[in-house]
Amino acid sequence: MMMTREIKPDATPAAERLPQYSAEDLTKGGNMAQIVLGDQVYFLRITRAGKLILTK
Repeated sequence: MMMTREIKPDATPAAERLPQYSAEDLTKGGNMAQIVLGDQVYFLRITRAGKLILTK
């Protein structure tokens, strides 16, 4: 008789372990926010269609 072993995936998917932020919170209810990485400033914009655009 052949035995098989069930491999159980990690109980918490990787996406659930990542920090999660609301775009509306980042823009404080508006449609733009500045995001700083080192000495670079990026702009996060929520479009009228509800898409996100990140630019320098």
